[in-house]
Amino acid sequence: MLRRLLVPALFTAGLSVAVAAPAAAAAAPDAGETAQDLKSDHVYIDEGVLEGENPPGQAEQDALVSAAESADTETPVYLIMLPSDTFQSQVALEGYMDEVMAETGDGVYAGFHGDTPQDSFLYSPNLDQSELNQISSNMPSAPTPVDALAAIPDAVAEQEGDAAASGMFGAAFLGILVLAVAGGGYFIYSSRKKRAAEKAKQLAEIKQMAQEDVVRLGEDIARLEIDMSQVDEATRTDYGHAMDSYDRAKATLDGIREPQDIQQVTNALEDGRYYMVATRARMNGDPVPDRRQPCFFNPQHGPSEQDVQWAPPGGAVRAVPACAVCTRAVLSGHDPDVRLVEVDGERRPYYDAGPAYAPYAGGYFGMSMMMGMFSGMMMGSMMGSMMGAGMGDMGGDMGGGEDLGGGDFGGDFGGDMDFGGFDF
Repeated sequence: MLRRLLVPALFTAGLSVAVAAPAAAAAAPDAGETAQDLKSDHVYIDEGVLEGENPPGQAEQDALVSAAESADTETPVYLIMLPSDTFQSQVALEGYMDEVMAETGDGVYAGFHGDTPQDSFLYSPNLDQSELNQISSNMPSAPTPVDALAAIPDAVAEQEGDAAASGMFGAAFLGILVLAVAGGGYFIYSSRKKRAAEKAKQLAEIKQMAQEDVVRLGEDIARLEIDMSQVDEATRTDYGHAMDSYDRAKATLDGIREPQDIQQVTNALEDGRYYMVATRARMNGDPVPDRRQPCFFNPQHGPSEQDVQWAPPGGAVRAVPACAVCTRAVLSGHDPDVRLVEVDGERRPYYDAGPAYAPYAGGYFGMSMMMGMFSGMMMGSMMGSMMGAGMGDMGGDMGGGEDLGGGDFGGDFGGDMDFGGFDF
């Protein structure tokens, strides 16, 4: 539909006008003839205006043609002057302009059909109402209709400039937004990639550590050299438990995809190592040892024999479970045989290797061990991260079945901490 806007103030009200109204209504000009003149020089001045009182002179007519034809606008500008009372209603004027614009084409059509400011009009088949309003607001006050029409091209040019500036701003804003979104997306992608790489690195390290424990248990079971036909039912049962746990640890190790899954492996290893020790005791005729937590210093040593008072370098003294060999070392003032792991190419105690190793320890010692003995030790960073992320399913039968959530243990909170009364 053609868009139109009546502009009631294209020139200053109260001044004399250049077009006088005839006594009777003028006949509406032929829309085709009007369109033909507009196509020719962008200006149509009806004969009734030229024959009226104080018609525009040739210089004024030429000025209108020059303003319209040389307008520095992307949209063509067409100027129209009609006699007073050419149209008896707004509907008649709009019908006439619809015909003119349909034949002439896109553009801005401005004109007068009377002798008052209220008889001015502004139409366009391709601009919306806000754009027409902008053109109207850009118009300066003018003393005559000719002056008002001559100013129309500049008003259109100003409107187009404002629209272009707004479009450039919108494009620039959109570009900034796209860059921000792209930058944010890249940051998220990069962060995820780094986390994934760190996670893969940690998984490889703890899998290597658990693999060493699995191999060690398999070798120790093989050294039993048991003849199943020569042992009693209790020995066969314990040996069967040891082998089943060993097989479960191997199968689980092959399938883990997350660092925290390693606790399932070490939980199976803890079972297997106890039953292996129980089997050896039965074969040697010794009392079967009580089911105690593994040796804190090195879970490969098997079940602990007793608790000993021990302090990590710079830490407080606390009781930890230890095997017979490590107990003698601590009581004699020597260093126990600590389980070392490789972290970033450096060998260090597993309990001081960072939060990624928390599930490894949890599978051996369980929840109660974590909350009791481990709290506040040098591996506070590891335990602190675990407690913050949610402890769970850390020790199977030993730990009461809690579940260590799936948190990312890649962080390192390090530093001095105070848990459960232990300071460092």
